[in-house]
Amino acid sequence: MSDSFPREHLEGLWAPWRVEYFEHKETSDPDFLLTAANSPDDEEHFVVARRKTCFLIMNKYPYSAGHLMVVPYRKINQLQDLTEEEVLETWELCVHAQQLLTICVRAQGFNVGWNIGRAGGAGVDDHLHMHVVPRWIGDSNFMTTISGTRVIPEGLTPLYKRLREARSSLEG
Repeated sequence: MSDSFPREHLEGLWAPWRVEYFEHKETSDPDFLLTAANSPDDEEHFVVARRKTCFLIMNKYPYSAGHLMVVPYRKINQLQDLTEEEVLETWELCVHAQQLLTICVRAQGFNVGWNIGRAGGAGVDDHLHMHVVPRWIGDSNFMTTISGTRVIPEGLTPLYKRLREARSSLEG
């Protein structure tokens, strides 16, 4: 790098959200979705909302800030195994997630979808879940493409609290 490079124009990559990972004990619970489904402590597992057959949870390793997942309580791995009630509640929670993310992170669009099976890109291939990923115009940048790094501007806990407050006001 040249000495004449305008260093005053450089910005630091600030990632305060990383401290949340360092402060928590390392646990690699392969059944973390089932654990969250059965836990009474929503905050510990970042569960945003619950319905009769499905729940809405934050992704702890998000593609972008606010990445949520809709998960049936039952541990199934195929769409055809969903009951009619689970199908309906999955889509209702997907709509609810979009409303929350529009309020909390000002999402301008969404990627919504399923990664079914390991070949389909599922990180958890034995517990079906739908991804709801907020997007913004111009949110693509070189970091993911060139450096294999995603920049997540907000920590999980502060965003979780905002999502729960927004949920209360929407449902209230």
